[in-house]
Amino acid sequence: MDEREAYVAFNLTDKVGSVTLAGLVESAGSVAAAWMAYPQKVSRSGEGIDWKREFALAKRYGVEIVTPADPCYPPCLLEQPSHPLALYVKGDASILASPSVAIVGTRRATAYGLDQSFKIAKGLAENGWTIVSGLALGVDAESHRGALAAEGKAIGVIGSGLDEFYPEENRSLARDIVANGGAVVSEFPFGRYPDTQTFPQRNHTVAALAKGVVAIEAPIKSGTLITTSCAADMGRVVMAVPGRVDSRSSAGCLALIRDGARLVRSAADVEEELSPLVPSEKRKVPKAKGKTTPASPAPMPKYSVEEAMIMREVDAEGVHMDILVRRTGLPVEKVNALCMALRLKGRVRFFPGNRVALPRDP
Repeated sequence: MDEREAYVAFNLTDKVGSVTLAGLVESAGSVAAAWMAYPQKVSRSGEGIDWKREFALAKRYGVEIVTPADPCYPPCLLEQPSHPLALYVKGDASILASPSVAIVGTRRATAYGLDQSFKIAKGLAENGWTIVSGLALGVDAESHRGALAAEGKAIGVIGSGLDEFYPEENRSLARDIVANGGAVVSEFPFGRYPDTQTFPQRNHTVAALAKGVVAIEAPIKSGTLITTSCAADMGRVVMAVPGRVDSRSSAGCLALIRDGARLVRSAADVEEELSPLVPSEKRKVPKAKGKTTPASPAPMPKYSVEEAMIMREVDAEGVHMDILVRRTGLPVEKVNALCMALRLKGRVRFFPGNRVALPRDP
């Protein structure tokens, strides 16, 4: 057994983390020797440890297992006393050491939160920052989409084994991240389901990978505040986007700002905070796809009378379909058909809760 294999074996055990392992290594002299001397070689399920199977599964799934014994293990994690004993990486493992910003927030984001997540992530990715998040629904997913829209890189850190991907709704997004040169990462062995223990660990890793963390919409009690707390303890820059004072979704961000987090409103604000830590010459700016020519002024869209009635009522926050029916006086079936036609033309977008909103600004 070599050091890499020993790290993976310890990662499969029930109660050994990096802090405990450091004590074992101090006595035994190496990770491999510590494993040979360790008496409780039992997994969380009570079974024996089969570390060879982990490597076989990794090969089958096209996953790279990175341990602290590997040169590509990110230094920003290694400097933390509590760091993952193994990282299961689908995609480019080298991206884990790139200059990164974490963008985190609620799964139940409003239209405002989704737009800010996308815009800030896109702006940062355009300037060479890798976007890190938890690949959850809401703010996390939208920040990843913003990075991809800029042809930038993203790192999705999930709270389950890579073969037990969660949430299922974002599986295609994870594939897009990998296809675009990013990575999807887990510190959990194959077969690990998400639970109340895995998500706080995932949040710790998200914070550790980044130079700073941006919170965009978070209730007072949320995983987002766990991530920002971890970031503060690590000396990372904690930032928050303000929201409405009467919005439950923004209560956590407003509390962070009150308690000293940097107030940011755009990617430029985030860069102003982080650029002293990572000069622009150390960041890889995405290459433009060929030469561009100045765009001609877009022609004003033409609407039918009924479409114009819909567009007059729709805003960026989203309007419920029932309200559109009441305000336009049109039948429900007609409003549904008009909204679908406008969506196909790119004039509106649909939000959860049967709401219709204006498209995102270019």
